[in-house]
Amino acid sequence: MQAAGDRQRWLPACNTSMNNQGLYKQMEGLAARLDRIAEVTGRGIAWLTLGMVLITFAVVVLRYGLQIGSIALQESVTYLHAVVFMLGAAYTLKHDSHVRVDIFYQKASPRSRAWTNLLGTLCLLFPTCVFIFVSSLDYVTSSWSIHEGSRETGGLDGVFLLKTIIPLMALLLLLQGCSLALRSALVIVRQSAPAVNTAVDRDL
Repeated sequence: MQAAGDRQRWLPACNTSMNNQGLYKQMEGLAARLDRIAEVTGRGIAWLTLGMVLITFAVVVLRYGLQIGSIALQESVTYLHAVVFMLGAAYTLKHDSHVRVDIFYQKASPRSRAWTNLLGTLCLLFPTCVFIFVSSLDYVTSSWSIHEGSRETGGLDGVFLLKTIIPLMALLLLLQGCSLALRSALVIVRQSAPAVNTAVDRDL
């Protein structure tokens, strides 16, 4: 009778735990899909660094070896550098490779780190990304309306494409920030009530 009473007592907690586990899996799945976007983007644009090296080498050989200058080639290095730096920001965030000036974070517990990441994402990263995205729309739209090109003779006529990277960077960072927030929230909620989950698992 006592065993039946105990099982009846833990039944609501068991159902709650199972529902939570389903929600956690959905959150993990969404975070994984968002991570995949940053991963694919980062690995793809990483090849552009090779293009930067080869083009820079060609510029040097043409200028100092053959006395031939090319504004288009020089500007293409700038274009590639902008793409790598701005579209690679989300990939860098995914791998936690941004520079941290924080002497407390490395020694903090996983839950404290999760709170730091969650609050930093919600209070700093999201507002910054939204501001960059919204404020750059008119800037990019006006550039597209005239198909803005280089001011240099012989330069590339794709400045409007280069400026489009600005809202794309903000969008990619925003998506990766969502993944970071989800994973941080999972760490927090899973460590908030370990006793209930342990008791339910033991009774099951």
